[in-house]
Amino acid sequence: MTETATNYAPLTVETLPGRLGGIKAIADRLGADTSKWRSKEVGDGNLNLVFIVESDQGKVIVKQALPYVRLVGDSWPLPLKRAYYEYNALIRQAERDPGIVPEVYHFDEEQAIIAMEFLHPHIILRQSLMAGQKIDGLAETLGKFLARTLFRGSDLSMDTAKRKADVRLFAESVELCDITETLVFSDPYFEAERNHHTPGLDPIVRELRADIDLKVGAQDMKAKFANNAETMLHGDFHTGSVMVTPTDTKVIDPEFALYGPMGFDIGMLLGNFWMAYFAQPGHGADRAEYQEWILGVVDGIWAEFSTEFSRLWREERTGILYERSLFEDQGQPLGSEQALAARLQMIWEDTLGFAGVEIIRRTLSLAHIAENDSIEEEALRADCEGRGLRLGRQLVVNRGHMGAMASVNDLARQIAQEATV
Repeated sequence: MTETATNYAPLTVETLPGRLGGIKAIADRLGADTSKWRSKEVGDGNLNLVFIVESDQGKVIVKQALPYVRLVGDSWPLPLKRAYYEYNALIRQAERDPGIVPEVYHFDEEQAIIAMEFLHPHIILRQSLMAGQKIDGLAETLGKFLARTLFRGSDLSMDTAKRKADVRLFAESVELCDITETLVFSDPYFEAERNHHTPGLDPIVRELRADIDLKVGAQDMKAKFANNAETMLHGDFHTGSVMVTPTDTKVIDPEFALYGPMGFDIGMLLGNFWMAYFAQPGHGADRAEYQEWILGVVDGIWAEFSTEFSRLWREERTGILYERSLFEDQGQPLGSEQALAARLQMIWEDTLGFAGVEIIRRTLSLAHIAENDSIEEEALRADCEGRGLRLGRQLVVNRGHMGAMASVNDLARQIAQEATV
């Protein structure tokens, strides 16, 4: 799809039935009589139009990219082709961990439209974290999803020709990569135009922006992100990209998909859980037990990831890296285990570093998190955010010296209990 002369037009509630009614995959789920379709626009994200389209027969989600950043307006243009990357990411994730992402019913490249499964009665995970709701199996689903998609999208598993073709495909998503490279890794560390933060954070913000060790560490993580095309990433994996019921978990919105380091997806997700942990005092008077549940989820995600990644290493290592012909086939299984341990250690350190920069950018850069932004009392909001910033700094600077998840969670507990910032 070219980004110049097309017949592209944004959908509206009024035009949607007429434009999509002739698509069999959609009509099969909603019925051919479009007069009985009911549509509402529910997009609350930063980039896209999102519609729930329903009839007495069923429901469908219709997502359409806009040619600009919705959060900012048409002063920040974006290519429509990001829908193409999201579609390709969804079908790959569905192959690598079936049943965890919504089923795609229809894709229109020119109109940048994806019609997909309506997840019901799921809600965004952020909402459940603010409400203090526990989700059965959350850590297991997310940990295994990370292991399966990251391992199976890498040279540890994929056919090398297919992987190189995929790297080439996703490498063209230049504009979305630029958003991450700028808003996540650079803008928070100086007075960039799009930054904003709670005024009560001014002292710690000045301190962080003067912190050479932190800025060097953040740029080290940016170099890893920009230069290490290790596997296909979700690219924007946070608690707003997960939908849940009390017993089910789904992953959505991989439009920022790209090839990068494995620790990036894991770190972004865990960073959002740690921020939710610190934000709990802003959502209820007695959240100590729920905070411990959140830390348990963090611990469980890493444990599930490590266990599943190790299983895949032993059973599905069919790519060009760490070939069995070098280890198991020569009677050296311990050599394979040594390599596995080294890879997990590298991913662990990257995970912590990326979690740290995610916490800092979600507090100081353009896009924040609802768990903090919805805290009306400014002083309390600054207190919650400031504790997160202190953890984020430690994760970036000391990522190579944190030996286990228990020690990181203990550090979070210590920061949560210290005197008001």
